[in-house]
Amino acid sequence: MHVLDNASLAVTILDPVADRERFGPRYCTGGYIFQVEDARRGPLLTGPTHPDSFNWFDGQGIPDSFAQNPLFDPAATNRNALIIGIGECDLVARTVVAYCDWVVERSPDSLTMSSSHAFGPHSVRLERTVRLDSRTVRSSTRVVNDGHGLLPIRWFPHPFYPHPDSDDLIRLSFPVRLSEGAGPAPETGYRIGPTGFIHRLGWPWIDGYFMPLEHDSRAPATIVQRHPVLGLVAGATSYVPAFFPIWGNSRTFSWEPYLEETIGAGGELAWWVDYVF
Repeated sequence: MHVLDNASLAVTILDPVADRERFGPRYCTGGYIFQVEDARRGPLLTGPTHPDSFNWFDGQGIPDSFAQNPLFDPAATNRNALIIGIGECDLVARTVVAYCDWVVERSPDSLTMSSSHAFGPHSVRLERTVRLDSRTVRSSTRVVNDGHGLLPIRWFPHPFYPHPDSDDLIRLSFPVRLSEGAGPAPETGYRIGPTGFIHRLGWPWIDGYFMPLEHDSRAPATIVQRHPVLGLVAGATSYVPAFFPIWGNSRTFSWEPYLEETIGAGGELAWWVDYVF
């Protein structure tokens, strides 16, 4: 593991090789933030099974994923696919066949991991940078399409926060509407509270609740999140979320602002998410 730290925070980032037992075909293996700790108050992030156990699918901390848009080789005789940030994967067996290689560069306040992917007609360069500035952790991503065709991108971060002491969870910088069926019964799941925060109902939950938020935002997102240790934390995206679900179980709560873009041949795309503690 790698650690970025200052007088306020310590950010632990998984190493793509040394920590390979923690990876599978879901989350990006470069730039995976495993934990953020306050210098005085301890760990600030959790996970769906943390602290009792860990598995590659559920993850912990602030993982992120390209896995919902695997890239196939039309000439291949199997159904293996390239998942950006991971490598060649067997989607049937849900295993990684060949991990991508990373070049890791360290500075006093940042860690950059770079990788190149070649799979059938696809040729992709990926750069992930995690930077610590006072109490802000910025996770940046840059994708370059070196192939001859279009490169569709569907990516999302999955920050896992511990449940706050109150039922208020998050408030967004744009109006949202909750879809019908926020929970299996009227008093479970989510609703919009009187203060504008999305409010949990019927917690602690036995099962997790997933809810896509309906929104018409045309601007990047700012998120205010209740936190049991710090009171409030915040997040911000550099992009307009195309799809914005929330999810929680009895141990954790997460928001997932999806980026959905297509990169032309020879083009590139860069974006970031800030996590303010």
